[in-house]
Amino acid sequence: MALKKLKPMTPATRYYTISSFEEITKSTPEKSLLKPLKKSGGRNNTGRITSRRRGGGHKRMYRLIDFKREKIGIEGNVETIEYDPNRTARIALVKYTDGEIRYIVAPDSLKVGATIIASDDADIQPGNTMPIAKIPLGTFVHNVELKPGKGGQLARSAGSSCIVVSKEENYTQVKLPSGEVRMILNTCKATIGVVSNLEHENISYGKAGRMRWLGRRPKVRGVAMNPVDHPMGGGEGKTSGGGHPVSPWGIPAKGYKTRKKKNTSNKFIVKRRK
Repeated sequence: MALKKLKPMTPATRYYTISSFEEITKSTPEKSLLKPLKKSGGRNNTGRITSRRRGGGHKRMYRLIDFKREKIGIEGNVETIEYDPNRTARIALVKYTDGEIRYIVAPDSLKVGATIIASDDADIQPGNTMPIAKIPLGTFVHNVELKPGKGGQLARSAGSSCIVVSKEENYTQVKLPSGEVRMILNTCKATIGVVSNLEHENISYGKAGRMRWLGRRPKVRGVAMNPVDHPMGGGEGKTSGGGHPVSPWGIPAKGYKTRKKKNTSNKFIVKRRK
C-alpha cells in the first residue's frame, strides 16, 4: 500500500495525503454480509452525551467480520480484498470449500487467490489461524483472543501486530502493540501476520472537514469554557487554569493512573506498557 499526495489546488490539498487503494480489488461489498449501522452521536439511551466530540459523518453499512475463525479444518480461498469504512485495516472476502463466504481482517501481503485455513496444524502463512501454543516464538500475529472462543480482540487495527515471546505450561507470553507483555491461555487462537494497510498512520488529513466526514467533532479546551462547564473554566482574561489539568469531572489529566488495582486480569500482565 502507498500514499498519494495531491496537487496543491486548494489550501487543504497542499497537506492532503490519501491512500492509493492499489490493493483493493472490488469496490462494492458483499450484500449478504452487510447490516445497517445506526449512529448515536455519542448519546446513551436517555439521550445524554456520554461520549464527547462525536456526531455527523458519512453514512455507513457495517461489514460482518469473522473474528472467531470457527471454520476449523475447512480451507478458504481469498476472493477479494476490500475497503471497510468502519476500520483502518482492509478486509478480505473468503469463500470456503463448503460454499460459505465470510469477511476476515486482511493481513499484509495476503493476495487474491491465496488459500487460508484455521487448524491446529496449519502452515505459518499470513491469514492462517491456530491456537497460540502452536505458533513458533518470534512470530508476528494479529486478531488474538483473550478468552477461548470469544473471538479476536487484540491487534486488529491497520499495521498492528503482537509477537509471541515465550511459552509456559498453560500460558503463552505475548508482547502487545502497546509494549505490554501479557500471558494468554494456550487454547486462545491467533492469526499469523501483520494487519494490512501499514501506511495508515502516515496519512495527513489536511483539513478539519475531513475529520468531520469520519464523525469527529471539534475539541474545545477546558480553559476556554465557563466555570459551569469545566473545572478549569473562567477567570479574568486568559488563564492556564490555576491548578493541575483535570477532566470535566475533576480527574487529573496527566499521569494519573485510572486502572483499578483489584482488576482480576492484573495477574496476567507480566510487564506493563509504562
